[in-house]
Amino acid sequence: MNKNSKVLALKYRPISYKDLIGQEIIAETIYNSIKHNRSPNAYLFTGIRGVGKTTIARIVAKSLNCLNGVDKLCREDLCENCEAISNSNHIDVLEMDAASKTGVDDVRDLIEFSRYGPTSAKYKIFIIDEVHMLSKQAFNALLKTLEEPPQYKSGGGLKFIFATTEIKKIPVTVVSRCQRFDLSRVNSNELFKFIKEVKNKENGKINDDALKLIVKISEGSVRDALSLLDRALLNDNEKSELDLKKAQEIFGYFDKSYLINLIRFLFKGDEQEVIKIYRSIYNQGVEPKIFLNDFLEILYYIKNISSIKLDGNNFSLNDEEFKDIDLISKQVKPDLLLLFWQFTIKTIGELDIVSNQNLSMEMFLIRLLYLKEDKNFDSIKELDLNDERYVNNISKTELVNINKDENNLDTKNKTISQIKNFMQEETSNPETNIEKIEIKNFEELISLCNKKKELKLKYELETNVSLVSFTDKRINISFNENLDKDFVKDLSQKLYEWTSQRWIIAFSKEVGQASKKQMKDNEKVKIIENIKKGETYKKVLENFSDAELVDLKLEEDK
Repeated sequence: MNKNSKVLALKYRPISYKDLIGQEIIAETIYNSIKHNRSPNAYLFTGIRGVGKTTIARIVAKSLNCLNGVDKLCREDLCENCEAISNSNHIDVLEMDAASKTGVDDVRDLIEFSRYGPTSAKYKIFIIDEVHMLSKQAFNALLKTLEEPPQYKSGGGLKFIFATTEIKKIPVTVVSRCQRFDLSRVNSNELFKFIKEVKNKENGKINDDALKLIVKISEGSVRDALSLLDRALLNDNEKSELDLKKAQEIFGYFDKSYLINLIRFLFKGDEQEVIKIYRSIYNQGVEPKIFLNDFLEILYYIKNISSIKLDGNNFSLNDEEFKDIDLISKQVKPDLLLLFWQFTIKTIGELDIVSNQNLSMEMFLIRLLYLKEDKNFDSIKELDLNDERYVNNISKTELVNINKDENNLDTKNKTISQIKNFMQEETSNPETNIEKIEIKNFEELISLCNKKKELKLKYELETNVSLVSFTDKRINISFNENLDKDFVKDLSQKLYEWTSQRWIIAFSKEVGQASKKQMKDNEKVKIIENIKKGETYKKVLENFSDAELVDLKLEEDK
């Protein structure tokens, strides 16, 4: 404990293995290795922020160099070495931040410094924080020294202690030369007891619900929990203790009951209440991305509430929230929850390209309201919810039209099959079509698009479609990455309107014939080559030596 510090995260920083919380097994392993003189050349500590990586690194350094030995490691009256290491000013224990010293030259200086033995301690120790920030060349320069560190006359040697939050960025050649320790998130119940003890030592007036909120927000990080507790103590009122509502205002954390109520009205189809609650949440300063992630969290709880236990180790839900979610889960079909989940994930990805994220969020909620209509949802469950094309293209119109054929089993199965593969959209009733058009071949289809002023479809058919086969109500085409993503849906819709029959447009693995545009370009090239071989072109070159035929206009292009 640093009694001189006013910041709780530093004041209550562990100074020995007994002070560590949540990492007892790792602490015991390291203690035994040092006690039996079997410590590795390099330690590698990895884990999320605030779980004790740098703290354990310093404790290891003190264990190796403490004048009293590891069994009597200093806790109160620190020896010369332990005090210097705790204050980060020991001449033989060098702490380096790899984020600011990433180059190979910095590592070379380190290796050069390692040639000289320790001055006052037994071991020379290099602690490198955020070691994943080192460059590839810097890591390579370390390899030989890591594997065979120098031995000194003092009887000790050189030890490396690495700390990182991103273990995947460290080369495997480095990891294999270290003894790796993965520090876990601190258990919620254990972290709650710890910050409650700190609160009592600081004579703070904060109730248990507010402390549980701190534990939840900190996500298993001790440093985060102490920093949040520090903020709560600064807002401490001598007359009354800090409660949950006040703590939520301090930390900018909105009550989950708001979100549960929003979802309840969402399933009821009450647009006015949904928007009202969302605006209330937004006015509390909640960012759209945070809102969406919390929205996903509630969807997860609704789907899996039966397998979630409400005990002392889970502070994500209180008793009232647990009961509300349990009630909602019994009234909502799992298929709808999965559909909501997919749309929420998709919306998170779209937020970065929207200038006004708040408006986008309101439209997102309105879109979910339309999906929720009971009369439409019965047929959704028969669709493939994992089909990405379905998630990206589904609309209210599609759901309504699927439902129209509900009484006709053959038509319904056919419709669902086509939607799964090609996302066709029925927008008109065949009985209302007066004109019935027959399309016999691909050329007639292009001609009809031109006649109906569907110029976008005509362009795609001529430019980006490689035809494989054109048979009765079925068109097979080769896949072309330049093809518009809505082409199949748009063409299917128009074919249904024009012919009053359903068409199947399928992507084939076979190589189709060249597109109309490509055929025309090839024809132009052949004509140009023939013209260049003719007498007329040769006479032109005799009079104009720098002339060149680059293009021509075919009669049909006029």
